[in-house]
Amino acid sequence: MKTANQKFQTVMEKNTFYFSNPIFEQNYEGYLTSIKETLLVIKNTVENEGLKKEIFEDLLLEKEYGLRALLALTGLSNETLKRLITISRIVDDPELDKLILKSAWHEKDNTKNLKEWSDSKISSMILTNTSFRKGIVNIFFEGSSIPFLARTIPLFELKKLSISKLRFELGEMIDTLIRYKEKGSYSATGENNPETLIANILETLCVPFQKGELGELVENAPDNKRTMDFIIPNKESPLVIIESSFLVTTSSGQGDKSKTEISINSLLKEHYPRAQFIGFVDGIGWYVRPGDLQRMVNAYEDVFTFHEEELMRFEQLINSIFNGQPQC
Repeated sequence: MKTANQKFQTVMEKNTFYFSNPIFEQNYEGYLTSIKETLLVIKNTVENEGLKKEIFEDLLLEKEYGLRALLALTGLSNETLKRLITISRIVDDPELDKLILKSAWHEKDNTKNLKEWSDSKISSMILTNTSFRKGIVNIFFEGSSIPFLARTIPLFELKKLSISKLRFELGEMIDTLIRYKEKGSYSATGENNPETLIANILETLCVPFQKGELGELVENAPDNKRTMDFIIPNKESPLVIIESSFLVTTSSGQGDKSKTEISINSLLKEHYPRAQFIGFVDGIGWYVRPGDLQRMVNAYEDVFTFHEEELMRFEQLINSIFNGQPQC
């Protein structure tokens, strides 16, 4: 049996630093080269023939990696495109419906059991439905001009739907590189967290709040304790406890999260019977997982979204709890 120091030295001395499977690397380089060469051909075609939607419609129809090439050119992620398609299926906006030729490919969805289309479903639709294919290209050409999308999509993502990117303009290519590089920092920036809206309301109402673990749960249910997003007015005598979950993407963990919230609700009722446990649950990620959403909302006494009307309703709730009297 090796000692702890010997095992430590094994990892330090025999570290490979980065794992690399040569066969996979070679195959993936072939995939990347294919996308690059496809874009170079499209660039040459645009320069010779001018910018035409038909060029990109043919790209999606004829090239195996046509959609991937279009996404790489604009910097739009595959996940974001899937969200856009889902939103387009959900909403009834005349201008957007016309842009994507919705009536020619869309069958009314059951929003109570809406399922997001898979990559294979989208690829199949692109190949077999001309109107859907044209609608996808229209989004890249004109999506940023649609008022509904301009209101709904964050500006960081909306800027990727720029017709100048489709012209391969140098400034736009640099813009795409920057957005690729800064995507992680953009997503992690605190000011862009919807929870700041909750904090702003509480600060405006002069209602104090804390974040962190609740003492009774730490002592009596250490395995189930967790960091609470908002504890109003304080950890010692909470009147409102808030958990926030805004999801743009979907994951299998959503089911586990809903189960966790239900167990937390039971513990709070036992140890903090005076406190209301409410949730902010929002985002397309929850919309397309109705089963998990149903379980999630059952964990809370009330649920809010970040819609303007819901934020006003939340403000009214806090005012009613404190009788409209500032607490700080």
